[in-house]
Amino acid sequence: MFCPQCGQQQATGVIRFCSRCGFPLDGVIQLLSTGGMVPVYRNPDEPVPVSERRKGVKQGGLLLLLGAVLVPLLGVISEFSNAAFPQILMAFAAIICFIGGPLRMFYAAVFEEGAPKPVPMYGPPVGQPQFGPPMQHRALAPPPPVRTPSGWRSRPNTAELVTPPSVTENTTRLLEKEDRTDR
Repeated sequence: MFCPQCGQQQATGVIRFCSRCGFPLDGVIQLLSTGGMVPVYRNPDEPVPVSERRKGVKQGGLLLLLGAVLVPLLGVISEFSNAAFPQILMAFAAIICFIGGPLRMFYAAVFEEGAPKPVPMYGPPVGQPQFGPPMQHRALAPPPPVRTPSGWRSRPNTAELVTPPSVTENTTRLLEKEDRTDR
């Protein structure tokens, strides 16, 4: 892997920062592992969609709990009054809450639509066209050229300072040395 900022080749793919320029490589590693796909993040202010199934199960549970509070309350009221109305109301509340609540939960669990399919975690690559061959079939590009800051002096190429001697000159020098030692 090469650093996208300075072009330095990294020793391993698990390095978190470039050894030359200090560029953080965590995002680069993530991009390489997902084939160039950028993660899609959800806005935290955006409400999470609730499925119809979950809404129905919550409604049934709430109806069941409401019956657990409402029926005893209506029983106490009917005990202190001599009218038949609170007793009939208590019976209707018991039927609606204790039978209707579980039936509502069952209907929601069996017949209503579940959660929407999850949105893919990664979107299209940033800055790349959507047409052409897929990412895995594209040839890998060479690393970008090293960009040095304007105030930075580049390293001198020491190979240009002294020209290497030719092979014939070196051989001639060795032969002349042998001639001097033989005498």
